[in-house]
Amino acid sequence: MSSHGRILLEVCVASVQDALAAASAGADRLELNMAMELGGLTPTIGLLGEVKRAVEIPVVAMVRCRPGGFCYSSAELGVMLNDAELLLAAGADGIVSGALHADRTLDENFWQSLKFLSNDRPLVFHRALDATADPHSLLQKLVDLGTTRVLTSGGCATAWEGREQIVQFQNAWGNQIEILVGSGVSPANAVSLIRYTGCSQVHGSFSQLSQDPFGYVGSQIVRETSKHLVSATRVALDSDDSG
Repeated sequence: MSSHGRILLEVCVASVQDALAAASAGADRLELNMAMELGGLTPTIGLLGEVKRAVEIPVVAMVRCRPGGFCYSSAELGVMLNDAELLLAAGADGIVSGALHADRTLDENFWQSLKFLSNDRPLVFHRALDATADPHSLLQKLVDLGTTRVLTSGGCATAWEGREQIVQFQNAWGNQIEILVGSGVSPANAVSLIRYTGCSQVHGSFSQLSQDPFGYVGSQIVRETSKHLVSATRVALDSDDSG
């Protein structure tokens, strides 16, 4: 076990069914999205309400108004701030978001506004960190602005590929901001990631794909949380006695 104690397992979900599967299999926290196949978009207030009624663990809500990068117009930023305010009023236990300027630096005005809205609830910067030109500079600004946590794969497609960068983040900033390891996390590598990086929490969708019988109308593939994968990850993390 890590010296941090129990390793926190966050599961990215997009439905009440996903939330129930993750919670019953040992998830400690949920990140609620819609359209995970697009990288995760802002969930509806109705979905948040039903998920909060269904589970007892914390539910943080994604605020991302569209796919396709992290540089937004002023109108899009306004939409996201309005969504954040509504989600928090509806009981979200925190907000997950992020915005960059065209030069890939932090949109500080947007982040300050989100911090004000979040008040004492967690504010999480998502993997826009992995798209920035200078992640260490951005991390310093996130710390200065009172950010709770950052989700990262170390600038690579998967966290295992980016593990060296994650180690650097953890060593330099881990005592000032929570480093949440995500992308490609599985029962097979979760323990290795924790041992290697020294982080104390992991994030993943732990999902399986199924065929949509009405796929000729829309998408033919449906992504659903796998209770088995979440449970296997939880068991692996709990059984690790490396610390």
